[in-house]
Amino acid sequence: MKKLRVGIIGCGGIANQKHLPALKFNKDLCEIVAFCDIIEERAVKAAKEYGTEDAKVYTDYKELLKDESIDVVHVLTPNVSHSPITVAAFEAGKHVMCEKPMAHNTEAAQAMLDAWKKSGKKFTIGYQNRFRPEVQALHTACQNGELGEIYFAKAHAVRRRAVPTWGVFPDKSKQGGGPLIDIGTHALDITLWMMNNYKPVSVTGSVFQKIGTLENGPEGNLFGPWDPKTYEVEDSAFGFVKMENGATIFLEASWALNVLESKEAATTLCGTKAGAEIKSGMSYPVNELIYNRAHNGMLTEEKNSAGGNIAYFSGNVSEPGVIEAKQWLEAIINDKEPLVNPEQAFVVTKILDAIYKSAESGKEIVFEY
Repeated sequence: MKKLRVGIIGCGGIANQKHLPALKFNKDLCEIVAFCDIIEERAVKAAKEYGTEDAKVYTDYKELLKDESIDVVHVLTPNVSHSPITVAAFEAGKHVMCEKPMAHNTEAAQAMLDAWKKSGKKFTIGYQNRFRPEVQALHTACQNGELGEIYFAKAHAVRRRAVPTWGVFPDKSKQGGGPLIDIGTHALDITLWMMNNYKPVSVTGSVFQKIGTLENGPEGNLFGPWDPKTYEVEDSAFGFVKMENGATIFLEASWALNVLESKEAATTLCGTKAGAEIKSGMSYPVNELIYNRAHNGMLTEEKNSAGGNIAYFSGNVSEPGVIEAKQWLEAIINDKEPLVNPEQAFVVTKILDAIYKSAESGKEIVFEY
């Protein structure tokens, strides 16, 4: 079997923490032949560690895309650049894996969808949390109707004090936002996927920059102090989403919030037959899946705990990023659809964008269909 030839655009944190180790683990399916980063040293380092012997290094992604031998491109750059790079990659005839979020706003995401549909190539977004065992288990339960109609849900992405202090995270011009677009996107993706509901009709949002710019705000931060003078994004955001069928979702996201419980990439689902919660994040040493229902005249709880492991350590096959990469590469090879559908990811971006717009305008955002 011919291995897929992969080009990497963006050799920063997410490339080295997730994508490059995951692709290396799946070396029977692919080989990484090109690396691009605006900081050449990062691309050189990544090429030496993960590339083929003749891997090429670029500082301009447009030059990488000229290589007709490259089959697949992974776009692992700051959020604002996702759209132009992805569009150019499709125009160059490449399959594209773009890291989350799909884009920094709805218009940019729409341009990506349009380019994808014209290209005839495969397209997916990096929502690796779908591949966690407890997330997969709950999704199967939802598909089987075990919760009944899910009419209310909460999407949790709350950190007490864990503001990322590296890269461009606090730079609004490059990221488009803070915790809402960074980690809120994962929680919302999981929640919508469980509900299989992608028709929002209205969004109301609140966005706060309260702790990030305080002189003593960085105190107690997991990743060390940040500079309040250069902190440009929100430190917390909240959204209230109404769906076409009447279902309602509450989304909470923060990097810094004075709250005791930290939940991240977590969801709470309330259905007519039962409820379920995925508890994960800094407050939980092991991810948990808990069902609740009435049974034989009593209220019951059923707790499921997945086997614990440290993410991205020693290439463990159970790591979500490794499984994500495997199914993505196999989708291309076998001409199947990847698990994360770009049209689903578009709705996530659409809702997040609406929360920002609602907070800015002070008004409810209503979608027309």
